[in-house]
Amino acid sequence: MNFKEETVYSNVETANSKQLAILKKNFPNCFDLDGNFIQERMLEIVKENNIELSKESYSVNWLGKSYSRLLANLPPKTLIHEDVEHNSQEQHKNSKNLLIKGDNLEVLKHLINAYSEKVKMIYIDPPYNTGSDGFVYNDDRKFSKEQLSELAGLDLEEAERILSFADKGSNTHSAWLTFMYPRLYIARELLKEDGIIFISIDDNELSQLKLVCDEIFGESNFIGVISRSTGTRMGSGSRGIARELDYIIIYAKSDIASLNKLPITAEQLVIYNEEDENGKYLLRSLRRTGGENRREDRPSMFFPVINPDGEKVYPIAPEGWESRWVCGKETYKELLEQDKIVWKKVKKDDVEKWQIYQKHYAKDGREVSDLWTSEAGNKKATKEVSALFDGVKVFTNPKSVDLISQVILLGSNDGDLILDFFAGSGTTAHAVLSLNAQRNENRKFISVQLPEKTNTNSVANKHGYEVIFEITKDRILKAAQKIKDMGGSNQGDLGFKIFETVEDFRVKDDEKELTLSNLTMFDDVLLTDEQYSTLLTTWALYDGSALTTPIYEIDLNGYTAHLCDRRLYMISPDFNSDALKALLQKLDDTEDKDFDPNKIVYYANNFDSMRQMELNEALKSYANKKSIEIDVVVRN
Repeated sequence: MNFKEETVYSNVETANSKQLAILKKNFPNCFDLDGNFIQERMLEIVKENNIELSKESYSVNWLGKSYSRLLANLPPKTLIHEDVEHNSQEQHKNSKNLLIKGDNLEVLKHLINAYSEKVKMIYIDPPYNTGSDGFVYNDDRKFSKEQLSELAGLDLEEAERILSFADKGSNTHSAWLTFMYPRLYIARELLKEDGIIFISIDDNELSQLKLVCDEIFGESNFIGVISRSTGTRMGSGSRGIARELDYIIIYAKSDIASLNKLPITAEQLVIYNEEDENGKYLLRSLRRTGGENRREDRPSMFFPVINPDGEKVYPIAPEGWESRWVCGKETYKELLEQDKIVWKKVKKDDVEKWQIYQKHYAKDGREVSDLWTSEAGNKKATKEVSALFDGVKVFTNPKSVDLISQVILLGSNDGDLILDFFAGSGTTAHAVLSLNAQRNENRKFISVQLPEKTNTNSVANKHGYEVIFEITKDRILKAAQKIKDMGGSNQGDLGFKIFETVEDFRVKDDEKELTLSNLTMFDDVLLTDEQYSTLLTTWALYDGSALTTPIYEIDLNGYTAHLCDRRLYMISPDFNSDALKALLQKLDDTEDKDFDPNKIVYYANNFDSMRQMELNEALKSYANKKSIEIDVVVRN
């Protein structure tokens, strides 16, 4: 039996806390007894692995970078609350989809324990910082310049400059990067090793975004940038060029991640003019054509293959220069085994020569281009949302379902989890629901949206939508209903659970007296039902349980505890000797195999020292007939 005290989310963090924790975990020999980093030992490891050291590198720097790293490391200062009324409805009660209301940085921090390396794909459409899109940097983390100087490792003058733009609100490049960095940093932690992130942006911050993503995801994990025709002129800019493009920048979590191929459209299927038992296909030369595809560029792709006459054939261009094949030797062997290599005799200048081709089956899909002109543009997307809201234009500049569906097909597969923490009108969630219904698949979404107020003069506000979150929620509900109305047996999970971040109502250890707001929320540390539910939800998420994991009530002779993933939570204040006796009996009931908690967590504020001692002593000495190793945690 192990006993310990615990504070959920330690506040002792600095700009380098997470990085140092990773180093301590993987290189403990590089730290002394006091936790100081020993640089010379790390250098020895580097030299032993023949890694070249460089004192210069190419990187992006900005006013507020150290502060943004601190923000990435600080714990959330909120709790997570469940919308019990919505989530208990028939359509939503068993859903694995999530819609979360709150500041996305806070939400991402809450998700990290339960969803680390669980997300296959992220798509976000953050503010573009155009100067007219409403972006300003607002920060409710309050530091003195002395505190910020110490935590972020800055001199006082720089700390004061950072606090100046943080307090006043700013839309400079530095402000935008300070806003984006911690969100992208945590997003990377949520991605699976083969995960991929897609970020929509325009040319105002494209170059800055590329550099900061190089730093967070690694330059080698850059996949590409898709240029997308918006179908709308977006002003002439400062130099008279009308803007009709925006971009989707793509990064992988690691080198094992790769994009899927896109399905062949009906129009594209026309060129697949050959067919065998495996389906329709087209033939393309195995030799790369064009003067830029020379042997010296990729020597591993220059090797002999054997033609039907038993002769060696090299990738030599008709003009005589050495080209290369489209693949290396191992891939060529695989193509042979898969019957995807075809030889044909081609007559040229009265001479017949063998030519080698590769079969490309329509069912295998197509590689994506970095220029998208046919995907639905902004006008169609606006009409798409308006149609769901009976013709009311409640949201401006959304992305289209077709566009996001293409992105989802590129970056995820059936059963994968997709995250969008700038949900906006809810297009990503809509696209997931639509694709699942069309393809009989089961992708899941997490959408996060700030309860940002709509403009008082906007159409949305005049139709009762005071915050954007309500538009997001309503759009997903309407999209789900539309899919349901279309019929079909493969509609999939059309529901979603709702959670939101709320202020932390607990009394802090360093508070000398209750504030007025605390007094109005609870009396004598008795939690309301809503507060109890909020604390339970937050703790279960902190302990690594997904928000969709069931939490079961456990009756201990009139005292209600809750069980989630083998953790027993005891939060209520009325724990007594009868409840303790019932707990011990239940732990030793060998017929009750479903009750085998390996962790008991109780709320310190509702367990005085006598109760804590009684519980701890009893758990040390009970029979333990199920041989359960239990950790007991008293939590603030």
